[in-house]
Amino acid sequence: MPLDPASVPTPPPVRFWPVDDLPALDPDPFLDELLREEPVTRIRLPHGDGHAWLVTRYEDVRFVTSDPRFSRERVAGRDVTTMRPAPVASQTAGLQYIDPPRHSRLRRVVARAFTGRSMQRLRPLAERRAAELLDGMERAGAPADLMEHLHGPFPVAVVRDFLGVEEKDWHRWAETGEALLSAGAESEERAGRAARETRARIAELLRSRREEPREDLAGVLAQAAAAGEITDDEAISLATAVQVSGGHAVRNNSGSMMYALLTHPEQMDRLRREPELLPRAVEELFRYVPHRNGVGIPRIATEDVEVGGHLIRKGDVVYNAYVAANRDPEVFPDPDALDFDRDDGPHLAFGHGPHHCLAAIMARMEAEVVIGSVLTRFPRIRLAVPPQEVEFQRRGLIRGPRTLPVTW
Repeated sequence: MPLDPASVPTPPPVRFWPVDDLPALDPDPFLDELLREEPVTRIRLPHGDGHAWLVTRYEDVRFVTSDPRFSRERVAGRDVTTMRPAPVASQTAGLQYIDPPRHSRLRRVVARAFTGRSMQRLRPLAERRAAELLDGMERAGAPADLMEHLHGPFPVAVVRDFLGVEEKDWHRWAETGEALLSAGAESEERAGRAARETRARIAELLRSRREEPREDLAGVLAQAAAAGEITDDEAISLATAVQVSGGHAVRNNSGSMMYALLTHPEQMDRLRREPELLPRAVEELFRYVPHRNGVGIPRIATEDVEVGGHLIRKGDVVYNAYVAANRDPEVFPDPDALDFDRDDGPHLAFGHGPHHCLAAIMARMEAEVVIGSVLTRFPRIRLAVPPQEVEFQRRGLIRGPRTLPVTW
């Protein structure tokens, strides 16, 4: 039932959230406080204009991300308060800044590449690539850096195979993915240059697929563009989103998952004893690992909407904190514990609603391959330094280890 205008509570004060770097996998104390005391509040971020609502509770996040009265499309062109000086993704093409029905049309095209059949084709390639990389780490000898030998090159190789990028070019794609997701005003020029280089590289790849069709993502997008289902600009933006999330994000998430296991030896020992538990363990790791700093793309209320007892007015900006929702004690009892026996609600690491991550099927496969390959090859693997000495990313949107020194 709508709130009675006479009983609408006074909006909470606007809090500045600098989104500082955090140690290792520590949850953000700001989000923890809000989840306990003020789950629907207002914030101001380091860049942009004005303020925004921030929603942290599990049920409220699911509501906002699935209700059509909250629009991503209306963010385009607005100077909203944000974490970085320029958006990572194009605001005029692609899936991130559009609503149904256009969003549904583009999503149907990309979904043709993210199928069970395509993952069956890709998984043996991923397993072979992981084995080759671990061969190299074993030859190099202990101690070794897992980020350098596995978590860095592995997801880039997988997304390269998925997109259809030639192996000789993979390192350049990795560099642009890092630049696209770097944060802070000092990186604006670098991120802009990386975005232009990425678009040019993807445009060239799509042109080649029109001349030589293949069963990869570039081939799917090139065929859809040639048939008039999507524009060339949309095809480029879609491929860019997959490149960034499939390379940079998986690198950091899988590294964080391995760090979590290395610092929870009892859970890692259990996975060795019960390898059939791996898919369930991967789901819990996705919930447990704080995969990003701050928040992602906001939404705009298209009419007055009540959320968590507050009235969000038409035109207001709303952010969702998925990492906070994944630690909501009302849904996940003892949320800071890594527990492979959970039987709680589904996590929100891949989002919710129409913008739920299409690449989730691939990210799950990659996590299973990485963790399974490491534990099989190196059953006695352990950190080579104290946990507090592991260096993590700084000033990035996606959290994860910079280095992960291990021995075996």
